[in-house]
Amino acid sequence: MKRDIILAGVGGQGLLSIAAVVGDAALGLGLHLRQCEVHGMAQRGGVVQSHIRYSDAPLYSDLVRVGTADLILSLEPMESLRYLPFLRPDGALVTNSAPVKNIPDYPDLDRILGEIRRLPRHRIVDAAIMAEQAGSLQCANLVLLGAATPFLGLAEDSLEAGIRSVFAGKDPRIVDTNLRGFRLGVEAARHAS
Repeated sequence: MKRDIILAGVGGQGLLSIAAVVGDAALGLGLHLRQCEVHGMAQRGGVVQSHIRYSDAPLYSDLVRVGTADLILSLEPMESLRYLPFLRPDGALVTNSAPVKNIPDYPDLDRILGEIRRLPRHRIVDAAIMAEQAGSLQCANLVLLGAATPFLGLAEDSLEAGIRSVFAGKDPRIVDTNLRGFRLGVEAARHAS
């Protein structure tokens, strides 16, 4: 088993928390893990990305090569398009439907979503609505992680253990809210067409 994943988003969306949860889950299953992150512009609303690779065999590079990603998990729709060249022809793309319009000439959202819908394996998620149902908009990142679970090759309970581990130092109510958000995303994935 091997997975090559690109996480993409904008600073402040919780992308690095997703990377930590996935990494923790993979290590908890005894998998080999390689991870590389770019987050220098995060405080200015800039691009944040993470390459995550895990496998039952040793890995020798942190970076996902162009055309080899099994999954692009994007917290922002325009950012998902930026990384399309990395996606395998049979790879999957999971993205939030809500844009972060941090530039004055942000492209037309319908056009962006139309490009995503052309992909054979895609999922567009309204993470804000489910995050509100879970109790906090701040867990939208974990809603998206839940929605991407079918493409991760990691058991849900391993990901939930990763959430508990990553947020262990927080108020228990925050852990519970993040778990609820994750579970709502998982449930949405089960009912996706």
